[in-house]
Amino acid sequence: MELDRVSHVCVPGTFDPVTYGHLDVIRRSCHLFDRVTVAVAASYSKNGTGRVFSLDERVAMIREAVADDPDCSNVEVMGFEGLLVDLCHSIGAGAVVKGLRAMTDFEYELQQADLNNLMAPDIESVYVMGSREYGYISSSIVRELAALGRDVSFLVPRCVEERLAARFGRA
Repeated sequence: MELDRVSHVCVPGTFDPVTYGHLDVIRRSCHLFDRVTVAVAASYSKNGTGRVFSLDERVAMIREAVADDPDCSNVEVMGFEGLLVDLCHSIGAGAVVKGLRAMTDFEYELQQADLNNLMAPDIESVYVMGSREYGYISSSIVRELAALGRDVSFLVPRCVEERLAARFGRA
């Protein structure tokens, strides 16, 4: 079986909000592939909780975070609803790139990859191990710290820090 080279990938997530860990995965994907589409999932409810930021706000934050990054010149950011494999087919992405921080990430992502493969065997799953410096970062930790009025500047870009401060009344 001959595999085609993948030049266009999709980096999906809810990004509520985008963190330095997410940006690390995006940046590293940009070095590996010719074209990277960051796909921001509407995900109206994740783990029983709603979003802090709207889909449009999350898309805008990522666009702003990568705008001046020379390593991200091949990035497109878009919001989406529905199945990830359907999005990949519609934009011509041949793979999904996900970051892994710990074994719990692996177990969840393996389930998702298996399901995606059943629905769309032509879409590959590619995993990027989280950099050691960002392995502890999650959007939920960022939201909790920001809600408690703590400094999150070491976890997120300035544009996200400012939106969190405004959202939680700390501007």
